[in-house]
Amino acid sequence: HVEVQVIGDNFGNIVHVGMRDCTPQRRYQKIIEEALPTELSEEMTQRVLASALALTSSINYNNAGTVEFLVDKDRDEFYFMEVNTRIQVEHPVSEEVSGLDLVSEQIKVAFGAKLSFSQESINFTGHTIECRITAEDPNDDFFPSPGDIEVFEAPKGEGVRVDTHCYAGYTVSPYYDSLLAKLIVSGRDRGDAIDKTKAALAAFKVEGIETNIPFLSFLIDRPEFRSGDIHIKWIENELMPAFQNRAQ
Repeated sequence: HVEVQVIGDNFGNIVHVGMRDCTPQRRYQKIIEEALPTELSEEMTQRVLASALALTSSINYNNAGTVEFLVDKDRDEFYFMEVNTRIQVEHPVSEEVSGLDLVSEQIKVAFGAKLSFSQESINFTGHTIECRITAEDPNDDFFPSPGDIEVFEAPKGEGVRVDTHCYAGYTVSPYYDSLLAKLIVSGRDRGDAIDKTKAALAAFKVEGIETNIPFLSFLIDRPEFRSGDIHIKWIENELMPAFQNRAQ
């Protein structure tokens, strides 16, 4: 599952801000997102990017948004899914590898300004991984975990960013979106980003409720994830059974 970040203005300018890989999913809900994808060929990457730009240009798109695709690497084909006409949860990975502030740019475009950058001016560097930290118990089939957060200590350090509304004393109600925080970690390449994400997850302390941090720590260190040899049903079909059997 890949998606292309796009943004356009009211003057006919539209650019892409790279592609994201959102393949690790549970029940079709994204858990980890990355930029830029490393498992696609350059030829496939360019075809997907060109398709996203052709689609959005044809409708004079003038907002930030995401064009989503499924890729079948065995057949060397990709298939259009949908356009999300908004900023998405995973937009920080695109910001980190491009150095752009997409939220700020979206607001400016909405007020009628021209894009402040061109396609040619965007330079991508490094690799970024985002983990969605949720109030769910992975040891109980991801059952919701409302309650009072007693300890909330987010990791810090070079290349580590945490977007969150939580704090010690915050109450997670039973009427909630399970997302507590987004852990965004950047490295010089994918291997470095994975290693830094592993360390950041180990340093992320949330007490008083259950979270999916243990599951994310298990996922990030799996050889299948490190090699990129995964698919959209990998978590449900392979990873969750392995996680449940890890102590046996």
